[in-house]
Amino acid sequence: MLVLNEEQTRDALAWPTLIEAIAEMFCKSCVMPVRHHHDMEVPGEKAATLLLMPAWLPGHYTGVKILSLFPDNGLRALPAIFGTYMLSSGKTGEMLAVIDGGELTARRTAATSALAARYLSRADAEELLVCGTGRLSLNLMQAHAQVRPLKRIAVWGRDRDKSEAVAAAGRALGLNVEAVADLEPAARSADIISCATLSSTPVIAGEWLKPGAHLDLVGGFKPDMRETDDIAIRRARVFVDTRAGATKEGGDIVQPLKNGTLIKEDIQAELSELASGARPGRTSDNDITLFKSVGAALEDLAGAILAYEQARSRQT
Repeated sequence: MLVLNEEQTRDALAWPTLIEAIAEMFCKSCVMPVRHHHDMEVPGEKAATLLLMPAWLPGHYTGVKILSLFPDNGLRALPAIFGTYMLSSGKTGEMLAVIDGGELTARRTAATSALAARYLSRADAEELLVCGTGRLSLNLMQAHAQVRPLKRIAVWGRDRDKSEAVAAAGRALGLNVEAVADLEPAARSADIISCATLSSTPVIAGEWLKPGAHLDLVGGFKPDMRETDDIAIRRARVFVDTRAGATKEGGDIVQPLKNGTLIKEDIQAELSELASGARPGRTSDNDITLFKSVGAALEDLAGAILAYEQARSRQT
């Protein structure tokens, strides 16, 4: 049995191959039961979340991710997300690998956003704005740079020192990244806006979105979390990773459905339909597109299989 730590998991999940692996998995007959989602009390702090996410390819692979999210870990200089992925044979049940779940989650989340942007953002998108300074911020920059010819990347967060640190780390990776203090002008200028926050109130105002903009909403994974407003929902063509997940768990979809701003029929497509070509993505350079993801277990399975097979190939 292989055991892949954070660094080994990262090394096994190169962006181009990971994006393609996720695209392929969205087109396969992957079985994905509803994930277990449990709130956990943390005395004196924000509640934590425990997620259990199973998925399998019949006869090939089966896996489950156990993930915890502790929102106040930033106060301790710790990542908000810790987790483990357990990959087994889909024929015998034999355990094949234990993979670092935090790194797997960060990379597959960013890769899924980039995959969506491949269908939904303008092909000539050059300017990316990342909202949030957590673990996902650098991953989102790197992943989006794989699918669009980015020349400028801005990063915004409520803590300016953290924004500057993320920008410096991005520049160390060879990206042209600048921390910005004023969010509105950065949002009005951006071709792609990617939000990875744990906000319960809108971060991006819909009126800021320019014609042709693509808004990627990653952070909110509960019905009471929100990263944009109803104006954005009205102005945009709306897409999701999965209808089942986004309409149940993502506040940016759940709340507009509840107040009548959005009806389910307004959702243009889910990612499997984009990846298979069953439904179109962007149809005009002036479209405003919005992609909401809450995470799907098939994305983890795709990444875990790739990490396992890459690590095995390096051993031979």
